[in-house]
Amino acid sequence: MKNLFVCLFSLLLCSGIYAQEFEKQPAANFDQERTGIPKGKIDTITYPSQTVDTLRRAFVYLPPSYSENENYPVLYLLHGIGGDEEEWLRGGTPQVILDNLYADGKLEPMIVVLPNGRAMKDDRAGGNVMEPEKVAAFATFEKDLLNDLIPFIETNYQVIKDRESRALAGLSMGGGQSLNFGLGNLDTFAWVGSFSAAPNTKAPDELIPDPEAVGDLIKVLWLSCGDEDRLLRFSERTHEYLDQHNIPHFYYIEPGGHDFKVWKSGLYMFSQLLFKPVDHSLFGSYKL
Repeated sequence: MKNLFVCLFSLLLCSGIYAQEFEKQPAANFDQERTGIPKGKIDTITYPSQTVDTLRRAFVYLPPSYSENENYPVLYLLHGIGGDEEEWLRGGTPQVILDNLYADGKLEPMIVVLPNGRAMKDDRAGGNVMEPEKVAAFATFEKDLLNDLIPFIETNYQVIKDRESRALAGLSMGGGQSLNFGLGNLDTFAWVGSFSAAPNTKAPDELIPDPEAVGDLIKVLWLSCGDEDRLLRFSERTHEYLDQHNIPHFYYIEPGGHDFKVWKSGLYMFSQLLFKPVDHSLFGSYKL
């Protein structure tokens, strides 16, 4: 497999729709609510979890064009260790970012699911979020996601039920979960994004024991982080391993720390790559 990384200047000179669509950084006011554009809808759902033996809550963003007569791909978007299913909505306004992208014609229509990635009966984020039981619940969420949440979504919404129509991404702890669960279940997910991956991220050789298989199966693998983030090393070591094994991916480093400025940017950039034909000439390492 050839190394497919190219410099940004070459990308900007390339012809074709993909070079035109890739942006080095988010557009101004990308996260500011606009008036006069179609808006998506947010559903609140509860789904039965056999993994946890309880009902669990999640949010579902439906695109402005959502129709019961169409089937859609799905992005599962995960929160961090101190949050829950509300964290993205409180701090990241993903619905605003996505609404604006749809208005600009930059997204493929998709459903976005915002679950609680702490799979335990008392899954609230209060108290000491670093308690061993609570930390372990983030690993347990893999079973809840695969066996309970995804089947519920695919039963109750108009979705396309194949790996190439499922994406997984998250911030911090959710970024580590996305790498662990996404790369560990490539029969389920073809698109994986990690924003500021946390220490729960598996070591690269454990995360990717068969580099050639990952390179063949993954559609887009995205790593992003702030250059002042004390957790940068977890993204960096994964990038180095991917680079060493010639696995095409995006490695996007921008000014910032461990915060929603970086995570919103990651969602903005990653979401535009989803569920479209993949142009490997776009892939590369970027530091703003």
